[in-house]
Amino acid sequence: MPLLEVSDLRTHFRTDDGIVKAVDGVSFTVDKGETLGIVGESGCGKSVTCLTIMGLNPKRSSIISGEALFKGSDLLSMSPRQLREIRGDDIAMIFQDPMTSLNPVHTIGRQLIEAVLLHRDVTKKQARARAVELLKAVGIPRAERRVYDYPHQFSGGMRQRVMIAMALINDPDLLIADEPTTALDVTTQAQILRLMKQLQREFGSAIIMITHDLGVVAETADDVVVMYAAKVVERANVDEIFTRPRMPYTWGLIGSLPRLDADVDRLVQIGGQPPSLLNPPRGCRFHPRCPYVMNVCRTEEPRLAPVPGADGHLQACHLDEETKQREAEKLLASTLAEVG
Repeated sequence: MPLLEVSDLRTHFRTDDGIVKAVDGVSFTVDKGETLGIVGESGCGKSVTCLTIMGLNPKRSSIISGEALFKGSDLLSMSPRQLREIRGDDIAMIFQDPMTSLNPVHTIGRQLIEAVLLHRDVTKKQARARAVELLKAVGIPRAERRVYDYPHQFSGGMRQRVMIAMALINDPDLLIADEPTTALDVTTQAQILRLMKQLQREFGSAIIMITHDLGVVAETADDVVVMYAAKVVERANVDEIFTRPRMPYTWGLIGSLPRLDADVDRLVQIGGQPPSLLNPPRGCRFHPRCPYVMNVCRTEEPRLAPVPGADGHLQACHLDEETKQREAEKLLASTLAEVG
């Protein structure tokens, strides 16, 4: 049994303009100790998918259906009290901006201690010792003293390390990281990613890595889900995604990676704009931006189907396999060195 099994997840929001279909039929699994990367442009539904799993979407405006089985129990059918017992204990989340996730009027130590006391039957002294232990584990110097500091006394990279410590403090089985390296310089990004991989080996947690950065995916993920306009358009292990991508949107993401081995005046870009999720395009949602569009793409939505000869590789595209193979080989020849 997978640690987490998401099936046909749909999250729609009521707005003054109509129903926004933020997540529309998403399915994937995560096994224990595995890292799953969820990639796509801003607004494609990556974060909403995981907020739905965590039960953190606004209740009054949300319409949610499908299943999210965690250790066999459906998170979507749990009561708020049951979810509170799981959040921060069995499942933890690292949010995009640590400055808005940490309480500015409480010390770092108090916030870490509170996370322990909510889920563990320990004394405050034991909880403080655990907080210091985790701060040391994530590389905070002088942790015994810094537990008394406030969030504004930490740099951006250090605050992100504190958020990782808070997420791991109760040894969760599943860690959801929502753009954990956003707004950090490249050196700090590399340090944070190495730290997460090291702590994953130590604690054995599964990780869902939400990102728009394929470089982060190549560095950290075992399997990859590519999302576009609230839907999964491709799913495979990380090697397959980079060596045998089968969907034009995935080709665009890989092709837009900056190159270090060639002089370029402009980065490659995916033309057009992401569609409105109030009224998504008929047929394939990528067809208004796709350079390979055919008539069938405008009228018939492609189903997520297996790629011949590739175990577990799924793609949603009407193109024939010969064209997909040819275009993937051309892309591989020009970008594999950079991705590697």
